[in-house]
Amino acid sequence: MKTMTCKQMGGPCDVPFHGNTADEVIKAQDSHLKEMVASGDEAHKSALKMMQARWKNPIAGMGWYIKTKKAFAAFPEDK
Repeated sequence: MKTMTCKQMGGPCDVPFHGNTADEVIKAQDSHLKEMVASGDEAHKSALKMMQARWKNPIAGMGWYIKTKKAFAAFPEDK
C-alpha cells in the first residue's frame, strides 16, 4: 500500500489517500474533491474543475494520468 496526498495529485490540501494502485488513490481523490466542493469548500473548487476539464481533453487527461501513475510507482510502500 502507498500514500499520495490531494496536493500531490494537483489538489489544494494534504489529505492522504491510501491504495494498492494509482487508480485507487486517483478515485479517492476524485471523490474527495467532489465531497469538499459539495460541502462549500472553495479551495477545492478549482481542482475539481481542472479534474473535470482534463477528461474533456483526452490527450491532456492521459498526460496527467500517466504522470500520476509514475509518481505513485516511485513512492515507497507505507510502513
